[in-house]
Amino acid sequence: MRVAISVREGAISSATLLKRLRSGSHKNATYTAFREVGRAIRTVQLLRYLTDAPLRRRVTAATNKVEPFNRFSQWVGFGNQGVIADNDPVEQEKAMKFNALLTNAVIFHNALDIAEIVRQLLEEGWEIGPEDLAHISPYLTEHVKRFGEYSTHELGIQPEAYDPKLDVDFTPLRDQDLTAAGFGQAA
Repeated sequence: MRVAISVREGAISSATLLKRLRSGSHKNATYTAFREVGRAIRTVQLLRYLTDAPLRRRVTAATNKVEPFNRFSQWVGFGNQGVIADNDPVEQEKAMKFNALLTNAVIFHNALDIAEIVRQLLEEGWEIGPEDLAHISPYLTEHVKRFGEYSTHELGIQPEAYDPKLDVDFTPLRDQDLTAAGFGQAA
């Protein structure tokens, strides 16, 4: 408690505290207290996870969403095999943010392409439901030429207006997700 108040009041900087904790001195009372608090919190969270089936489903669903994104982000940031060689924290942050920006730009482009294809299929008379679209991932890589030729003469061309409307009713899928998460049940 004293440490938290000291950090809040500015008597000790968080950097100094982290240096003391990083030193690994097991005799340090602050280190020992934080280690024991961490163990207690971990134990409580583990017990919650084991006894709460909806929580396990949410954690699994979140993990299943994050892992493909991380793989895709690594694929996009292929230079130097994903290793940031600079020790400067500002340069490391820039590299990570540039990779995130590029990853999100490719995902957005893929989503636009998917939406256009779905619109074309709907115009041709195909019936596409939300369950069909739930299996499509925007993490497509086959069409991206990482080592290809890039043209810059098209940079000045104004793109067509983005149409976010897709004529697919997603309400059955949303209702199913809410029920699976435990929100559709009465308390």
